[in-house]
Amino acid sequence: MCFAVACQSAIADDKFIIVQSTTSTQNSGLFDDLLPKFKDRTGIEVRVVAVGTGQAIRNAANGDGDVLFVHSKPSEEKFVSDGFGVSRADVMYNDFIIVGPTSDPARVAGSSDVVEALQKIAEAKAPFASRGDDSGTHKAELRMWKAAGVDAAASSGDWYRETGSGMGATLNTGTGMGAYIMTDRATWIAFGNKADHTIVVEGDPKMFNQYGVILVNSKEHPHVKSDLGQTFIDWLLSKDGQDAIASYKVDGQQLFFPNANDGSS
Repeated sequence: MCFAVACQSAIADDKFIIVQSTTSTQNSGLFDDLLPKFKDRTGIEVRVVAVGTGQAIRNAANGDGDVLFVHSKPSEEKFVSDGFGVSRADVMYNDFIIVGPTSDPARVAGSSDVVEALQKIAEAKAPFASRGDDSGTHKAELRMWKAAGVDAAASSGDWYRETGSGMGATLNTGTGMGAYIMTDRATWIAFGNKADHTIVVEGDPKMFNQYGVILVNSKEHPHVKSDLGQTFIDWLLSKDGQDAIASYKVDGQQLFFPNANDGSS
């Protein structure tokens, strides 16, 4: 038995959840904007582990989190079907882009065809910096190379460089070496060290980037804070949460576009 004040303190200290998420939601500044609003509304603190999507999914499957918030829908659906997640919901989207040096050695600037652009980059053996970390962005990049019929990994260490790092670190490496880089638009907008790089490929429907949220299954991991986690998910999908996502801007540009109520899942 504990004294009332001590009990209240213990309850307050426990009013937090762990969200396994991606580097893009962190690097873009979105969480810094969203999470204080959620805490003001509910009193629940959100502690974010920002890693690549693949690692976030593995962490959540191991029970190292209450909520999974990532961007690789096939992997998310498998997470649920394997019993690690309760259900999946769309939250928001943006898109992937390719940035490159203004010298544009592969002559892809202005393209809206990512497959053709990647083929030209490979043909020119122009430097390309890949995250190489099993993140959502890396998974999407690999799908694009496959569609282009290019085995980029065969040139690993040559013109194709795998950093094994998050998006911000890969952008730093890529801009430093004059490489092309595939990134989510939000991280690029928020990225401060653009050097002489600009967006060279954008607007291809294949580059659509959907984010989803999943409550970790307490049947697999009984310590999961299902009630608090579901409160966070419900808020993200509510009008307040969706409005908060839409209102987050950097340099007047909206970084994420809420679509929880578009009828998709």
